[in-house]
Amino acid sequence: MNQVSNDQIRQNVRNRYKEIALQDVGAGSCCKPAPANDCCGSAADVSAKMGYSSEELTAVPDGANLGLGCGNPQAIAALQPGEVVLDLGSGGGFDCFLASRQVGASGRVIGVDMTPEMVSRARENSSKSGFTNTEFRLGEIEHLPVQDHSVDVIISNCVINLSPSKQQVFDEAFRVLRDGGRLAISDVVATADFPEEIKQDIDRIYSGCISGASSIGELEAMLAQSGFTQIEIEPKGESQTFIKDWIPGANVEQYLVSAAIRAIKA
Repeated sequence: MNQVSNDQIRQNVRNRYKEIALQDVGAGSCCKPAPANDCCGSAADVSAKMGYSSEELTAVPDGANLGLGCGNPQAIAALQPGEVVLDLGSGGGFDCFLASRQVGASGRVIGVDMTPEMVSRARENSSKSGFTNTEFRLGEIEHLPVQDHSVDVIISNCVINLSPSKQQVFDEAFRVLRDGGRLAISDVVATADFPEEIKQDIDRIYSGCISGASSIGELEAMLAQSGFTQIEIEPKGESQTFIKDWIPGANVEQYLVSAAIRAIKA
């Protein structure tokens, strides 16, 4: 894929997430950045299907949970007090605020998002709720505004699949992690080849967490090339119950599934 089409994809995704950042709180977008619709339910309903507990859903500031994602990276990250956590594609700050409770006052959470409106929304959520161990930075996940060897854990929720340069994302993740640091993300993986009509619908499909998905084998190869070890990719079959709602009638659940992805920087 050439640089022109890469930039086209990034701008398409950025524009779509700008729409989400500016929409009403709690509308629910089912990972795909599109105007709210009745197929998905509220943001809380959508997130509950992804594995978030009712306690987690009520523990964050209003407006932080936008109903995006495809899983719960908190459930696989095993965060500890004092750790430095980096969230790739932090959106309204939902996962960052949950992580901040786990790492405590001695820890730190950094959210990176390429959409200015999302960063502003997350910063506003943080400020009004008095979070002191979170910060949000504007930047692309392919070019992280983070120092080398400065992070203990990287989390992400259905974002890396949107990148047209996934190898570079994993290279950057490896760069910023400390030795012994870990990657714990939720993302979608492809289980079958997409029909050509799905591949061609960039505006509706790529920015909606669909056609950017890689296969398990491709992800394993990219992670290994970056230097990661102890790579585990665990598909979540139950995710197809909400993936089918992302684009009604397109049967996208036949081609992809959410997965828990873990890896270590040895």
